[in-house]
Amino acid sequence: MSYLDELRKFLSPERVSTNEVILDQHSKDESYHKPFLPDAVVFPVSAEEVSHVMKISEKFKVPIIPFGLGTSLEGHVIPYSGGITVDFSLMDKILEVSPNDFLVRVQPGVTRSKLNQELKKHGLFFSVDPGADATLGGMAATNASGTTSVRYGVMRDQVRDLEVVLANGTIIHTGNLAAKSSSGYNLNGLFVGSEGTLGCFTELTLRVFGIPEMTVAARASFETIEQAVESVVGILSAGIQVARIELVDQHSIAMVNIYSGTDYLVAPTLFLEFHGNEAGLMQDMEFAKEILADNKCSEFEFEKDSESRNQLWEARHNLAYAVMRAHPGKKLMVTDVCLPISELANGIESAKSEMEKSELPGGIVGHVGDGNYHVLLMVDVEDEDEMKKAESFNRHIVEFALSKGGSCTGEHGVGIGKMKYQSMEHGKSLQVMQLLKKTLDPLNLLNPGKMFYLDE
Repeated sequence: MSYLDELRKFLSPERVSTNEVILDQHSKDESYHKPFLPDAVVFPVSAEEVSHVMKISEKFKVPIIPFGLGTSLEGHVIPYSGGITVDFSLMDKILEVSPNDFLVRVQPGVTRSKLNQELKKHGLFFSVDPGADATLGGMAATNASGTTSVRYGVMRDQVRDLEVVLANGTIIHTGNLAAKSSSGYNLNGLFVGSEGTLGCFTELTLRVFGIPEMTVAARASFETIEQAVESVVGILSAGIQVARIELVDQHSIAMVNIYSGTDYLVAPTLFLEFHGNEAGLMQDMEFAKEILADNKCSEFEFEKDSESRNQLWEARHNLAYAVMRAHPGKKLMVTDVCLPISELANGIESAKSEMEKSELPGGIVGHVGDGNYHVLLMVDVEDEDEMKKAESFNRHIVEFALSKGGSCTGEHGVGIGKMKYQSMEHGKSLQVMQLLKKTLDPLNLLNPGKMFYLDE
């Protein structure tokens, strides 16, 4: 009996697919990396079913690739070794909301928008906002963050407990419901960001927050990127409760105006959002205005009503689509480095200069409140010279970030796109990661060929 026969016998034939359309859907993510078909796609509905799939995988030595919605940007879900893609779309239940504990328990296929719709009934919200309506399992797998991390933290900060199915089919829990613990190794921290290489997540317990009494957004324009970044440092140093603070360069603003129908001043721009109570918020905003003025802010606009505020953040989140529409026929390569905030302006200026040398089209955006920025490059993946330029540019900004004590990826994860930089960033500690991988997945069946090279 083949592994496909065993899968169909256990899961039922309709939840084990070798249909060409289904295989194609699971052969790629939203990145520029080349697709590759899995051998089969399975659709489990419980941890017990995932456990059984893992045991079949181990028995037949067939790779396993977890799959949420395929919104990743570094080839995480592309099954270059073939094997079984485990699609968690049927495991999409919100299992429990505990308002008094500010916790929620969900299955991995729940999307952040679906969760927030349910939480709103309880006066709560889930803070991590990567832009894409990703699944929570996928967001935990890549340690996603996004626009709100400057105030609320990244995905790793929100995970209280994970139910994980290991390579041999064992089901474990990595944490508990307590707000803190000094007991044992921090397994939450180990598994969050492991990109499906150590286990499959089948349940998540997450921290949530009360919806703020008042929310105000603002837009501030500057003559230079350096002035914008200095304003960010000033605002954070002053202890102002800013929930989001995003940088968009002038080229990106121009594309936003075309795509979203806005008429924002074409200049380096900060998008900001403040959360709090009315009295405290008014004081924070006045203080922020003074700091922005000190850094030669040329235009400042508050967006108090929800419609204008939503338009502002919709424009920011749609920026990648704006860049893609401006360059039809090309694929989007999104870089993702993180620096100490003191080095952010230098890093962005270096990236801007290098991008001009490469003559590649694109724009620069960033979650500047935590030192994370992206360059959105449009490339022709069939043009060898253009791809070399793009790879050279990416290496330049990564090496700059690492030379300043930063990271090759702030939030998108490693996948296959950032594997080449892991030794450079981690040094001998990479050997510890490799040892953990070999211990938990001795046959290298869980998302093989991702994160790092085992023999490096």
